[in-house]
Amino acid sequence: MNFKIVRTFFNFTREQSTGIFVLFAIIILLQMIYFFADFSFEAKEYPDKQKWLSLQSKVDSMKTNNSKGFPKIYPFNPNFITDYKGYKLGMSVAEIDRLLAFRKENKYVNSSKEFQNVTKISDSLLHAIAPYFKFPDWVNNKKEYKEFKKYPNPAFAKKGKIILIDINLATKEDLMKIYGIGEAISLRILKQKESSGGFVSMEQMKDVWGLSPEVIENLNTHFKVSVLLNFKKIDINNASLKELSQFYYFRYALAKEIVTYRSMRGSINNIEDLTKIKGFPVDKAKIIGLYLDF
Repeated sequence: MNFKIVRTFFNFTREQSTGIFVLFAIIILLQMIYFFADFSFEAKEYPDKQKWLSLQSKVDSMKTNNSKGFPKIYPFNPNFITDYKGYKLGMSVAEIDRLLAFRKENKYVNSSKEFQNVTKISDSLLHAIAPYFKFPDWVNNKKEYKEFKKYPNPAFAKKGKIILIDINLATKEDLMKIYGIGEAISLRILKQKESSGGFVSMEQMKDVWGLSPEVIENLNTHFKVSVLLNFKKIDINNASLKELSQFYYFRYALAKEIVTYRSMRGSINNIEDLTKIKGFPVDKAKIIGLYLDF
């Protein structure tokens, strides 16, 4: 190894040697300050903070207990369980979908057993959630009017032929004369008549929530649609999305499909064209057609 070449790296001028010395002196000084100086400081104590810290263990304990428990369940109508509600109750996606498909057919479950038949939930889950099911009063008391035919309502008792009343002219008092119809259901019938513009068929009684088949049959015995009301029909080819969605038998999604169908395929000529649209209630096509102008 050539030491002469190595030695050339350590040849410094006087200024360079002085700079190196000063640099080493500064490094040594900083190291001494670091090892011998006390940089700690006393933190200021706050009484409120100390009080909060003393309660923190209790708060953490309460949170732990709450996280281990189950959410409190309040009575509910199982016909209106949403995806989220079903998930919280422990239902699977398939079980929730079965219930929603059943409800899309405008059907209702009226007992815990019927709920299990529709959703196919296990006996253990049914046993856990059934105590919270809350069905309408008419469901719980429907045994009262199972044999109503044996006890004709004296309010409609006639010596001669029964005179049928136009359902569109019936008052709340007229409807309440039917056995099984109270004030709430009679007002519900009148409200549906108002929202739809008037009844065009007694078949529409099936759309009124809370009416059992027995009560509907009794309604048909005492009421009818004599003459169609002179209401303004919906111009299906020119009505706006808002106007269509406000119609009783349409919802926003269906109204949107109708507008899309018009824009893609031209005018709608008859009710058969409407039945081709996704989501259209085909079983009510005949009734809906009476409200429309093509």
